Amino acid sequence: MKILVIGPSWVGDMMMSQSLYRTLKAEHPDAVIDVMAPAWCRPLLSRMPEVNQAVAMPLGHGALEIAERRRLGKMLKANGYDRAFVLPNSFKSALVPFFADIPRRTGWRGEMRYGLLNDLRKLDKSAFPLMVQRYVALAYDKTRIHSASDLPQPLLWPQLAVQDAEKQAAISAFGLASGRPMIGFCPGAEFGPAKRWPHYHYATLAQRLIDQGYQVVLFGSAKDHDTGQQILATLADDSRQHCRNLAGETQLEQAVILLAACDAVVSNDSGLMHIAAALNRPLVALYGPSSPDFTPPLSDKARVIRLITGYHKVRKGDADEGYHQSLIDITPERVMTELETLCPRPGV
Repeated sequence: MKILVIGPSWVGDMMMSQSLYRTLKAEHPDAVIDVMAPAWCRPLLSRMPEVNQAVAMPLGHGALEIAERRRLGKMLKANGYDRAFVLPNSFKSALVPFFADIPRRTGWRGEMRYGLLNDLRKLDKSAFPLMVQRYVALAYDKTRIHSASDLPQPLLWPQLAVQDAEKQAAISAFGLASGRPMIGFCPGAEFGPAKRWPHYHYATLAQRLIDQGYQVVLFGSAKDHDTGQQILATLADDSRQHCRNLAGETQLEQAVILLAACDAVVSNDSGLMHIAAALNRPLVALYGPSSPDFTPPLSDKARVIRLITGYHKVRKGDADEGYHQSLIDITPERVMTELETLCPRPGV
C-alpha cells in the first residue's frame, strides 16, 4: 500500500502526526508512507522511521492557488498512491490528493470537503478530545472507531531518534561545555508573551541550576533571541558563561540534536516542547491560557504545571510585559521541585 499524507504546518502538530504514521505501519507493515509538508519539516520527518520520504509542499501557509495544487496533484499521480490522509481541516489541503486521483482519500470533514474526500469523517470533539486521538482514529475504518475508548491502547506516541555521535558533534560544534550536564530552556511561544513563563522566572531557575553545576542552553527561533538575552542579563556576572542563548542560532535539525543531549527540558507550550517529549527527555511543560487538555506533551517523562482551568483565547496577558498572571504565579521553586522529581540526582 502506498500512502500520501498531507501533513500539518505547525511543529507541534507535525510531531503529533507521527502517532498516525506509527499506527499505520503497525496495521500495515508493508505500507510506504510519504508525507507532503513544508520544507522546514524535513528534519523532523527524516527522524521518523515510518516515513519513506518527505514531499515538499512549495505553497505557503494560507495560499489557495488551485492551479498549482492541480499541477502538484497531476505530478504525484504517477506515484500510484492507494490512499491519502489529509490532516489539516482546510478545503485547500484536500485538493492535491483529489487532483492526484488517489482512490481513497480520508480526513475529517473540516471546511465542507464533500467530494474532495471520499472517506469523510464527521468529528465529535467530545469523543476524541485530544488532537493525537483524532489523527490516530483516521487509521481505522470509521465503522470500527466511534470514540477514543475504541482506539487500541496504548497509543503509539511520537518518538524521534538521535545518535550519541550526533549529540557529541553538536555539543562540540557550538562550543558547549562537555563537563557540565545540560538543561534546555524553551522560553518562546508562537503567539507572544501570554503563553510564556516570565523571563525573570527562567533566570531565577537558571541561576539555581548553574549553582548546582548545570549549564543552561536556551532554544528558540530568531524572534526568541531577545527573550534569551533578557534571561542572560538577569544572571549573576560569573554565571553567564554557563548559560548559552542559541535562540535564532540553530537550524531545526541542530536544535533537535541538542535537545536530545539535554538532561532535562523546561518549556512553554510550544513546538519545541513537543519535540522534547518525542525525544523522551525529562520535561517540565508550563501552561497558562492554552490548555494541555487538547495538545499535551506525549511522554511518560513529562510533567505539566498549570494553575488555571479551561481554554483562554488571549494573545496578550493581563500583567506587565504582556505575561499572563497564571504563568507568573508558577514559581521557579515549583518548577525546580518537578525537575528534581524527574532527575533524582541534580547537580554534578
